[in-house]
Amino acid sequence: MASAGLQFFAFMLALFGAFGDIAATLLPNWKVNADVGSNIITAITQMQGLWMDCTWYSTGMFSCTLKYSVLSLPVYIQAARTTMVLSCILSAFGICITTVGMKCTKLGGDTDSKSHTCFAGGVCFVLAGIFGLVPTSWYTREIISNFLDQTIPESSKHEPGGAVYIGFISAGFLLVAGVIFCTSCFKKQQGAWIYPPKQQHFPSTQQENNAGYNLKDYV
Repeated sequence: MASAGLQFFAFMLALFGAFGDIAATLLPNWKVNADVGSNIITAITQMQGLWMDCTWYSTGMFSCTLKYSVLSLPVYIQAARTTMVLSCILSAFGICITTVGMKCTKLGGDTDSKSHTCFAGGVCFVLAGIFGLVPTSWYTREIISNFLDQTIPESSKHEPGGAVYIGFISAGFLLVAGVIFCTSCFKKQQGAWIYPPKQQHFPSTQQENNAGYNLKDYV
């Protein structure tokens, strides 16, 4: 019962991680630049994401521009696009697989089949967490290196936006959920691997003696 409750807790973590992963992929505020200027009326906030760049004015106007050209983007943005999409796909696969393999569901067949299915879902969550953690770390490194570079003007420097923090938290949720699913299935099989079922072996001499007694009865 405790293992089923732990699996349900891991499933909820994975569900929040998957939704956060999708939100971080689509949000335009991966890095933010606030330019106040000489007057508060002319203050603007520039946000850049994986798929679009947006500008918010203090007057309430909001405009976005899509990034159509892929080859013109920096390498870290191209890699972030690819890995974040893979993370979303793997987390969706993991949710579907673990739904079948969890103990609290009546799908997936016998206990051994559900255990193997649950382990496969946990591996998907771990891979999704890794694919989500790599681009957020790389993106944050680029933002910090550009911010500390003295040759770059202050107007071109940015800070990490909310999408980066959502990506970090979602990757952590997916990693924790994947580890819980994998270890819960491993603990279940560990006893069978260490203590295999004992088989009864009868000595061959005893079988021969019994055969001899049977032959004597017919003499």
